[in-house]
Amino acid sequence: MRQRRRGLWLVFAVVLFGLAAWLMLSGQGEEEAPPPPKVAFPNRMRPAERERMEKRRTYVAPVVDAGTVAQQQPIRPSDPILAALPRGKGKTAVVIEANAIRHSPIGEMLLECLMNREGAELERFKKETGVDPFQDLDRMVLTDDGVILSGNFGDDRLKNLLTSRGSTNYDYGDSARLFEPPVPQQRPDGSTRRGGPQVGLWNNQMLVFGRSADGVKEVIDRVEGRGPDEPPVISESSTYGEMYGVLSSEQLKKLFPKEQQELAARLAEVAENVELHVDASSDFAMTAQVKGPDAAKVTDLGKSLGGALSLARMQAQAEGKTEMAQLLDFAKVRPDGDEFKLELAVPLEVIKQQLAFCREQQSAQNEKPQEASPTP
Repeated sequence: MRQRRRGLWLVFAVVLFGLAAWLMLSGQGEEEAPPPPKVAFPNRMRPAERERMEKRRTYVAPVVDAGTVAQQQPIRPSDPILAALPRGKGKTAVVIEANAIRHSPIGEMLLECLMNREGAELERFKKETGVDPFQDLDRMVLTDDGVILSGNFGDDRLKNLLTSRGSTNYDYGDSARLFEPPVPQQRPDGSTRRGGPQVGLWNNQMLVFGRSADGVKEVIDRVEGRGPDEPPVISESSTYGEMYGVLSSEQLKKLFPKEQQELAARLAEVAENVELHVDASSDFAMTAQVKGPDAAKVTDLGKSLGGALSLARMQAQAEGKTEMAQLLDFAKVRPDGDEFKLELAVPLEVIKQQLAFCREQQSAQNEKPQEASPTP
């Protein structure tokens, strides 16, 4: 139960990830599909996102004096989250703008459903940690090696909880503290007690969860300027949308079901990586930009995906699946030289219809007559 409460802040992001797939696979009808409304896809940085990007340049890494007399150039402040991202090719990093999603129409509906179902658990989590996931959490980053959270994590209750696991904790670098769980121990019944993840807290504004202490230290090193000189896998100019990032070919293969592994292998062979952007400010609109070194193979793959989407759309129309046909009207492949963009969307009105069950359940629960209290 405690692990469930500690992981409650992940529910909001997991629900969002699953929402698009669920809506794409659900719903049938007998009426002809109406003309699809217009959906704005995320293709470039908007003024509000540019302002957000500039405000996040808050940290200047300490400069090591090498004893040179030459005048040093002033160092530009950086966004700690972007600095913490992995470097080099073949890496995965996806950023979820949790705070932005929380205040979007989709986020408000998801929050209402979550509070109806898990409100008591959320209150317990807040009391134990002093962290409100819907107020204190700003961004969540998913990588190959773990999870990075940014926000307000300065409450002493959180630190007490991390140390109460029997962990070894110590300062690291300039502004971080590491919490290493105890070594897994064998119980009398033969089972093994898990030690838990490695945790790093940087400057009370970043939590790093990793599989190893060295992995957490590498993240802190990158933030504080001790990492490699390569740029992060996500640049400032790509931080638009409510979710954005880069998926490696290996991670792409894991996202496909077993019956689609042939297509997954072909995509992994052709694409170096896939850049994702999701706009959830109104409708749910996603673009996936596929790039590769062989322009001919990328073009052929784009044509194959486009043909598969067209076939699925016609099949949905023939079977009377009007909602599916309407959703597939937004699924398009747009070729562009040695790359192409895959567009997918779920209109806000469709999301409202699919989430109506949550309000109906809550209304039914409120209308249910309360049982009389027993007489003492």
